[in-house]
Amino acid sequence: MNRIIFILLLVVCELSLYAQATKEITGVVKAIEKDKTLELVGANVYWANTQIGTVTDFNGEFVIEQPKGNSLLVISYIGYKPDTIIVNDEQSLEVVLKSDELDEVLVAGKKAGSHMSRIDPLTKVNITGAELCKAACCNLSESFETNASVDVSYSDAATGAKQIQLLGLSGNYVQMMTENIPNFRGLATLYGLNYIPGAWMESIQISKGTSTVVNGYESLTGQINVEYKKPVNSEKFFLNMYANHTGRWESNVNGSIHINDKWTTAILAHYSEDQKSTDDNNDGFRDEPLLKQVNFINRWDYNNKNGFTSQVGIKVLDENRLGGQMGFNGTRPEDQQIGASNQLYGINIDTRRYEGFYKAGYVFDDEVSSLALVANYAYHQQNSFYGRKVYDAEQKSFYANLIFQSVIGNDNNKFNTGLSFQSDEFDETLMMNFMSPADVQMLGRKELVPGAYFQYTYSLPDKLTLIAGGRADFHNEFGTLLTPRLHIKYNLMPNTILRASAGKGYRTPNVLAENSYLLASAREVNIANNIDQEEAWNYGANITQYIKVGGRELTLNAEYYRTDFQNQLIVDMDQSSSAVYFYNLDGKSYANNFQVEGKYELLRGLDMVAAWRLNDVKATYSGELMDRPLISRTKGLINLSYSTPLKKWQFDFTTQFNGKGRVPSVADNPAEYQRPESFDAYQVVNAQVTKYFRKWNVYVGAENHGNFKQDNPIIAGDDPFGNYFDSSLIWGPIMGRRFYFGLRFSIDRD
Repeated sequence: MNRIIFILLLVVCELSLYAQATKEITGVVKAIEKDKTLELVGANVYWANTQIGTVTDFNGEFVIEQPKGNSLLVISYIGYKPDTIIVNDEQSLEVVLKSDELDEVLVAGKKAGSHMSRIDPLTKVNITGAELCKAACCNLSESFETNASVDVSYSDAATGAKQIQLLGLSGNYVQMMTENIPNFRGLATLYGLNYIPGAWMESIQISKGTSTVVNGYESLTGQINVEYKKPVNSEKFFLNMYANHTGRWESNVNGSIHINDKWTTAILAHYSEDQKSTDDNNDGFRDEPLLKQVNFINRWDYNNKNGFTSQVGIKVLDENRLGGQMGFNGTRPEDQQIGASNQLYGINIDTRRYEGFYKAGYVFDDEVSSLALVANYAYHQQNSFYGRKVYDAEQKSFYANLIFQSVIGNDNNKFNTGLSFQSDEFDETLMMNFMSPADVQMLGRKELVPGAYFQYTYSLPDKLTLIAGGRADFHNEFGTLLTPRLHIKYNLMPNTILRASAGKGYRTPNVLAENSYLLASAREVNIANNIDQEEAWNYGANITQYIKVGGRELTLNAEYYRTDFQNQLIVDMDQSSSAVYFYNLDGKSYANNFQVEGKYELLRGLDMVAAWRLNDVKATYSGELMDRPLISRTKGLINLSYSTPLKKWQFDFTTQFNGKGRVPSVADNPAEYQRPESFDAYQVVNAQVTKYFRKWNVYVGAENHGNFKQDNPIIAGDDPFGNYFDSSLIWGPIMGRRFYFGLRFSIDRD
């Protein structure tokens, strides 16, 4: 009993001492901004030299108990000078903090301009805006100079047409996309790379191998998707100016407006001009055509903040190319004086293109299911002539895709399913000699292709991702097309990722539209009857290893892809130097592509990319399996990029090594018009220096530092209306060293 009483007395004494040792202090923390008093939410309140503290609530108020023997209360808030209050008998305080005018602090970080996602099961390279700024990047065709996977080269020496190569094959087999909408098909194949100014691009995604089934059946070797700048996060205002010493200049002006919290809009405008004729190789022909281009996009984005979003926009392009002999002024063939001693060979390509697109998406209340609609309409008109040949064409294309996405049970099991529709209507007129109306060929085609697809994705987090899909498309000319595709990503170890893919693809070849640059020659055009769809299997694997070396990460990547054609359009220039033959594949055709690549930050701020690639590309020409012409068998690349601390300066250097390759035979030409049947290895070096300021930057650079040019790129340039004229056998640069200057100014969004 006495023990219990003693314990109770002890407890009472402790409580009495605690009550005497502490008392409750209340208060409010405020600040004065522009003559207005503000309550500071989340201000730190604590007793000096202790861990006893609290923070203010939404009214700026706090409650804290004062320990015995401590009267120093500290109040602090970011952006204001901290204050220490001596607390005596006060139990309710009002503290007003003073603004702390700090000098500007710049926090700088570095992000890889080009990288491969560790999560994406596809072998996909993401090129960001930072990477695009490493070179002049006037348009999409100049966006791959620092990339080891994609090659861009001139198709011929007269029209300025450019083509890309991916996995050793031409861009015809790459599905070109703008914001995941198939685009730049048919008539836009040759010049579409010039239709996207560099200043419009937010990023580029390059997917190698067969793609998923969601975007159609056409991708045989991969996809290139361009993301335009979006109104919601692009600059309020952006200006880009560019000029080079050969007379080319361009201007880009972008602007975006946030009308309210739901509507945003943006305008992207471009004008470029090249009105200076150059002939560095003294063959009498312009090295590249004179050019004028006007390009415009207006888009509107809507977000109701309740699961529904939509985008709508229009694109308008007008372009005129004028090539041929120096002094040619654009006179059409029918207006020329045939046989006159001063008659000049000329090329004119006049293009108008209009597009309209619409996107809408809705996320259901369960937040795992969504429905999206994507639609695009494009009208493309091209009027052109090449000497005495006339080629006029018109294309109307419509694309729609309805996509539903959800899960099966949980997030580890997802699926996409939907319906799509693609239509293309071509009207083409080819006149091989305007003086012979009987030679006129009227070509037309209308494709209607409804389709349906289903794709299943299984994910085992941080270990395995599997995508299996199939689609069925119903072509009005070629019947039912079945397209199976499979992608696997497996993390062998936390820093070792294996990817593999296999799938089938189809595409309808557009014989003249995709090869009209061949009209800039004396070759006759022979097109076989009943050209079939192209069909191929593509399969390959990729392994990526991330290794810590010296505190920084070394990325190593090795990959192999093979494309096997069941049918292919063969473009045969070997049978005769005076003709080109188009016919269906009869025999084997394949492309093996092996590439290794390494990325590492050698020193603080100095990044290096090194890559090497082997192309083994063969096809059967008139019964003989031969290397595909005008393709380098090997390719190497080294890119060095150095940024000074806080990125005040940036220095970029790229060198490309191009191996040997085959040239179509012209052995039946007279000796003075013959060419070797192979070309030697060559090297191209580019460099650029950029100076950054607060809102703008200036850059200067040079392309093709070594001034390497293909010798005599035009055959029989001295007799362009004769039987041996040919500007199509191009394997290397036709332009020499070019110096350029540019500036970028932006007002970023907060």
